[in-house]
Amino acid sequence: MFHNILLAFIPVFVAVDAIGVLPIFISFTRDIGEKDRIKIIYQSLITALCLAFGFVFLGKAVFKLLNISIGDFMIAGGAVLFCIAIMDVLNPGKRRRVPAKDLGAVPLGTPLIVGPAVLTTALIIIPEYGLFATLGSITINVFIAGAVFLFSEFLIKLLGEAGAKALSKVTSLLLAAIAIMMIRRGIFLFFV
Repeated sequence: MFHNILLAFIPVFVAVDAIGVLPIFISFTRDIGEKDRIKIIYQSLITALCLAFGFVFLGKAVFKLLNISIGDFMIAGGAVLFCIAIMDVLNPGKRRRVPAKDLGAVPLGTPLIVGPAVLTTALIIIPEYGLFATLGSITINVFIAGAVFLFSEFLIKLLGEAGAKALSKVTSLLLAAIAIMMIRRGIFLFFV
């Protein structure tokens, strides 16, 4: 069981990309007090977990209703992930200002912590590693993102702004590779 959780953890870790989201979190919360920042972190974690768990349990039913196959979703999800990864590599500096009261839910909880990358990855790894391992890896990764946000100022000092951006680029390349793998597997499902 631990082995499956570890195997499921790795792709979800890459999809969540907490370190890559760190500079965005800092830019959004720079002028917000510590108490409000902690509220935003909790709101983002609750939003991310509710969305991920809801999608894990209802995603297949929605697919059945819309007559979408796992192969279709793998190809579409892989294409979206690839676009997200490419946009992050080519244009990482684009930021928007969001009101503080909405910041935890959108954009932090979703799509930054749990977005298309995590949702697609979760549905793909359930058949391989099991429901428990998938839910466990999602939960662990969301809490890792929360810890990264909680200690954001220390981590930025440790990594430096340039180090955080460089690490984000590497995770974006890994995300692009996972996207290509998902597209390849989705195409393969049509021929099996």
